[in-house]
Amino acid sequence: MDLDALGAHRFGDALRGLAAARLAGFARTAEPLGARRAAAVALTLVDDAQGRPCFVLTRRAAKLSRHAGQWALPGGRVDPGESVVDAALRELSEEVGLALAPGAVLGLLDDYPTRSGYVITPVVVWGGAGAELVPDPREVAEAHRIPLAALLHPAVPRLRHIPESDRPVISIPLDVADVHAPTAAIVYQLREVVVRGVATRVAHYEQPVFAWR
Repeated sequence: MDLDALGAHRFGDALRGLAAARLAGFARTAEPLGARRAAAVALTLVDDAQGRPCFVLTRRAAKLSRHAGQWALPGGRVDPGESVVDAALRELSEEVGLALAPGAVLGLLDDYPTRSGYVITPVVVWGGAGAELVPDPREVAEAHRIPLAALLHPAVPRLRHIPESDRPVISIPLDVADVHAPTAAIVYQLREVVVRGVATRVAHYEQPVFAWR
């Protein structure tokens, strides 16, 4: 299936099978933790009222102690004894009320090391048709269904350079907001690997300075 066809594809079993196959064929890169902490995010595929394939994007609550108000994917640190899959599914349930079994996991993307001291593992999850999102206001200010087709816009990704780094800063312009790394880098890899079927690395993309803390 080509890029344009997938971007317009109806949500359903054909898309789930294609996404799972592309993730199974992707040789992901794992990053050593070192002194950093493990974290996981859920890249959750759901439909919208028009039946379009989407992913779940959230805006963090304004009163959180770290990264308040930033655009993110459901996720957080991996607790002792948890796998990255366990953590991603737990956070998905806690943040937007979507409880899924491990069988909903389609695969993993590359680890992304952050400036704030984490190694994030993206877990791609099939949310199912008609999935209801119930954000927990203590953690999530907004939850959106972003059509995968929006990632195919010619302006995606947007790259710029900053004096603080020799690596390009990545962002993704969406209708709701401009989304920055690490979320932008992870979502861009979702586009490349799952939507386009292209093995693309993203760990070299930089975060904006405000996200370094």
